[in-house]
Amino acid sequence: MKFLVLPGDGIGPEIISASVDVLEAANKKFDLGIELEYDEVGFVSLEKYGTTLRDEVLEKAKSFDGVILGTQQHADYPAPEKGGRNVSAGFRVGLDLYANVRPARTRPFIESNMRAGKSMDLVIMREATEGFYPDRNMARGWAEVMPDNDMALSIRKITRKGSERIARQAFTLAMKRRKKVTAIHKSNSFHMTDGLFLEAVYDVAKQFPEVEVDDMLVDASTAHMVRNPEKFDVLVATNFYGDIISDLASELAGSLGLAGSIMASDDNCCAQAQHGSAPDIAGKNVANPVSMILSVAMLLHWIGENKSMEKYIQAAKAMNDAIDNVLRDESKRTRDLGGQYDCSGFGEAVAKEV
Repeated sequence: MKFLVLPGDGIGPEIISASVDVLEAANKKFDLGIELEYDEVGFVSLEKYGTTLRDEVLEKAKSFDGVILGTQQHADYPAPEKGGRNVSAGFRVGLDLYANVRPARTRPFIESNMRAGKSMDLVIMREATEGFYPDRNMARGWAEVMPDNDMALSIRKITRKGSERIARQAFTLAMKRRKKVTAIHKSNSFHMTDGLFLEAVYDVAKQFPEVEVDDMLVDASTAHMVRNPEKFDVLVATNFYGDIISDLASELAGSLGLAGSIMASDDNCCAQAQHGSAPDIAGKNVANPVSMILSVAMLLHWIGENKSMEKYIQAAKAMNDAIDNVLRDESKRTRDLGGQYDCSGFGEAVAKEV
């Protein structure tokens, strides 16, 4: 197995380094046979090659068994025509990584931001290749325009194919969990686009009669996530809604820094932390690497399931268990969680636990 490692911007190199320490421990213990190759994206690539994401990196990534992608400072990149290419979007479109899988769960030994007595264990299945985002829904050009300086227009694309395949991923996952899918939409306002998405979800639901399915307006879902999080199992959503509610869920569960994330197609998978690049703490070795480590574990689990390799599933479980075992000791947590460990020290502790 070969993984392509792209450290990225901000705290990316630090959390990637800590995650690789844990991955190497799992690689050795479970004899996974993983080899790592590094390349550059983000500002390092921009300075060296004139673009934050080279086409050859995308093309090369297709030949790897997995990608580990660090954080990016998209907001600080120059305009696309000056080389500031959105790295995440480039991978999602270039490798057709349509399923952004974002779990959120509370841990009894870590304080959450939920109401007293409430807990959470859900997964948000977010479509990632179309929707409101203007950099990924046109064959050519950009889906936002300004006819004049006082008017801006944006085009949204929702397709039956995109909606059906993300729904199928949601139902497949629900079969392995508590057998419930909730479709998140706003079809009372977006009659055609969200209406098409909702229609596609219910069409796919017919293939999974064992799974309970319902739907909820996106604004109502945020209220229920706070009030009744236990009602959710797997939520399926279009790009924009999924982006927002996944941040809400992870923060309610404890922190964005405690939730993993993968971007996957039917053939490729990329591990990527849920949070941003935190340039204000970059280089200080104080970042929390939990999200990145969990994302790498999700990548291993994806490979294990999709390629029928049980030892990869076992390795993913070992990484997850190791994180929880370390987090139980308050002194070993990173500073953002009230502990004393730095980024590299936490990675070493988890690697040792594995």
